[in-house]
Amino acid sequence: MKTIVYIDGFNLYYGSLKGTPYKWLDLLAMCQRLLPNRSIIMIRYFTALVKSLSQDPQAPVRQRQYLRALQSIHNITFHYGRFVERVQMWPEYPLTATPPKLAQILRMEEKRTDVNLATLLIVDCVDADFDEAVVISNDSDLLLPIEYAASRFGKTVGVINPQRSGRASRELSQAASWTYRKINRSVLAASQFPDVVATPRGPVTKPPSW
Repeated sequence: MKTIVYIDGFNLYYGSLKGTPYKWLDLLAMCQRLLPNRSIIMIRYFTALVKSLSQDPQAPVRQRQYLRALQSIHNITFHYGRFVERVQMWPEYPLTATPPKLAQILRMEEKRTDVNLATLLIVDCVDADFDEAVVISNDSDLLLPIEYAASRFGKTVGVINPQRSGRASRELSQAASWTYRKINRSVLAASQFPDVVATPRGPVTKPPSW
């Protein structure tokens, strides 16, 4: 079965990888373990470039190293959204005063990932020769394109939930042809890049803190 995999990078990171030793993840190796007996013809990886913040100034460096490592995968394509910074006033918690005291926060919002994923899923249904789409995300905003890929174009559409809680979106579960509740740590542990990865631009080394 010819399969295209669509990976919501930040949904995967915050759902399965943050706070674990498995962030140096070989996405193709993971997909091959999760999807045996498939011919994975393409992996589409959706992300945004992180910004340097005072509490973690090295975050962009680590991300660049990881993106370079991913370039060693022959059938991966990259699709970038962007981060938007918003300064907002939110009530302090716990709510101990009436009216509540307000605190100024800096909120980082990732934009365009869900739209990019939805667009390319439908474009591939029109243009690409494949049998199955697999979406690694728990974002219910992807409900309509998943429904259309299955009902309008006759594709098998699987959804893999990256959230460690295993609480899959009910809407996506109902729309998909099949679902995985979560990605087991044993799969992540077995799907790591070597510490030094050969890439078209030369070797890249796993970040020490990972």
